[in-house]
Amino acid sequence: MAGMWDCWSVDCQAADWLSRAMEARALIGWNLRRLRVAQGLSQERLALLAGIDRAYVGRVERGSENVTVSTLEAMADALAVPVAALFIEPEAGAEPPMPLRAGRRAKSG
Repeated sequence: MAGMWDCWSVDCQAADWLSRAMEARALIGWNLRRLRVAQGLSQERLALLAGIDRAYVGRVERGSENVTVSTLEAMADALAVPVAALFIEPEAGAEPPMPLRAGRRAKSG
């Protein structure tokens, strides 16, 4: 019989925790890309400003990295936003943030 007691096992609790952790990583990645693209920054430029590897920025945006608090702070500082901005829930039905157009920008001047 399925019921409210089904998730009291250690395995079930661990699975629930893992699910929430994955949701948090996806949320951070969503907001990181949203904020980065809104500012017209490439992953490479954000990485340079934050002092982290460009490939790491991509993995964070895809939700495949467990980001440390110090790295969250570095990325938020580079974007000139509070760390809390990386944890904002998108509105229901919101479209995923679009990536920047590939390629280098023309030099201004």
